[in-house]
Amino acid sequence: MHNRTVYFVSDGTGITAEAFGNAIMAQFDLSVRKLRLPFIDTVDKAHQAVRQINHTFELEKRKPIVFTTLVNPDIQATFVEHCKGMVMDMFGTFVHPLEEELGAKSHHRVGRFTDISKSKEYSDRMEAINYTLAHDDGQSNTDLSSADVILIGVSRSGKTPTSLYLAMQYGLKVANYPLIPEDFDRNQMPPALVPLKKKLFGLTIQPERLSEIRNERRPGSRYASLANCRMEVAEAEAMMRRHGINWLSTTTKSIEEISTTILQVLKPQNGIGTGRYA
Repeated sequence: MHNRTVYFVSDGTGITAEAFGNAIMAQFDLSVRKLRLPFIDTVDKAHQAVRQINHTFELEKRKPIVFTTLVNPDIQATFVEHCKGMVMDMFGTFVHPLEEELGAKSHHRVGRFTDISKSKEYSDRMEAINYTLAHDDGQSNTDLSSADVILIGVSRSGKTPTSLYLAMQYGLKVANYPLIPEDFDRNQMPPALVPLKKKLFGLTIQPERLSEIRNERRPGSRYASLANCRMEVAEAEAMMRRHGINWLSTTTKSIEEISTTILQVLKPQNGIGTGRYA
């Protein structure tokens, strides 16, 4: 049974409201039910959303928590005046004080992604995603030199989701390359990666967790056995040490934490700090 219902309300996708709201709610040990209400861009839609939130209040006898990112003041006023939830207005909290401090009006642009498809940043990000998909799991050695980051590690250590996150959130071209038993038998890094050492970052994982993950895919196989997982992880970590490659364990880390560490260590051209996607 959840303790409270949380709504994320936006005139756009609601991604910003949800990310901010989740960060705030994570500070409390509560079981919450989360609902996103995107594209609330008219007063009529605002009244419909308010009715839904107020119905939740009537059912649960507790105020829903409502995080909003609404540009239109009339729409925001609808929530302030009629909503029975606790309304947390991100624009009112942050944008308006900044307008006063900077002596400038904000764009008051509805939706984070309005007209973004026409921008170079958007095109670059789509190109990065396509590149990353084409270079997943060592599928292609073509144009590896164009990669911003190349992730290496044993199979199922978290390379693919991390690659896609970096591409989607930061517009980075990311290749990922599995380290396999043949590499360990040769006691050599895959030849295609040797000239690109400065772009390499390694992911590893506890063998016990790796065995669990692999058993979900290929139960009872040698590939998933704990003994084989221990061998592969030990060999991969030893190889990364020999070549001086930075690496971390993904066992207890989120994709966001993994990606932040990679950006801090490698400082790729398009990453945080350049202002392009930060």
